[in-house]
Amino acid sequence: MKSDNIDIVLVEPSHPGNIGGVARAMKNMGLKNLVLVKPREFPAKEAEWRAASAIDVLQNARVLSSLDEAIADKQFVVGTSARERRIPWPVQDARLAGARVCEHSAFEKVAILFGREDSGLNNDELRRCNLHCYIPTHEDYESLNLAMAVQIVCYEIRMTQLDGQLPQAQDSHWENPFATSQEMEYFFEHLEATLVDLEFLDPRAPRQLMTRLRRLYSRVRLDDMEVNILRGVLKETRRVVAENKTQK
Repeated sequence: MKSDNIDIVLVEPSHPGNIGGVARAMKNMGLKNLVLVKPREFPAKEAEWRAASAIDVLQNARVLSSLDEAIADKQFVVGTSARERRIPWPVQDARLAGARVCEHSAFEKVAILFGREDSGLNNDELRRCNLHCYIPTHEDYESLNLAMAVQIVCYEIRMTQLDGQLPQAQDSHWENPFATSQEMEYFFEHLEATLVDLEFLDPRAPRQLMTRLRRLYSRVRLDDMEVNILRGVLKETRRVVAENKTQK
């Protein structure tokens, strides 16, 4: 992927706040080439407020008078659309489209088109695209704010770029080794003895207390330091209980 080869193109955006939100979304994900085709209001203070720390993306945005200018030198054009077409067109969800953008941007100039807030891209504009991208929103409420849609597509591009660089599992970089099965058995024995000392557990009628506590602790993987801390608490608890019984 080469991010310099990727343009985010907003076609006739009507709300300057959305333009600022798009700039922020782009910078969050490492993209910086913003193109505005016939914006209703730009530059605008509201765009700057919404952009927050992405003012540089706004300042470097190119403002053009037609889509032709925006995509004239592009070799791969993606159009975002939520509508079904009478004539089938290559279409992929944002995740797969993001991967295609990364693939093509390595050697080609790419444009991703986002349409008007109220009506999206029209049929003529979509026919100019090599690929249609859709975001599979829930059928109860399918409408997405322009900046939100840009954020999702840019995020998928970023995730493709980071493929293989992120931890594959939550536990892969834990600071301490996880407790062994034997260490957990010692902990449960210690816990049971402490509960007996506290008279919370009656060994003659234990019911399912220890089984439920085992299930509770098994849902969370304890590392060796955490087990030592808990056993330290149990040890001190038993000491205090013993002292109180002696004083009676």
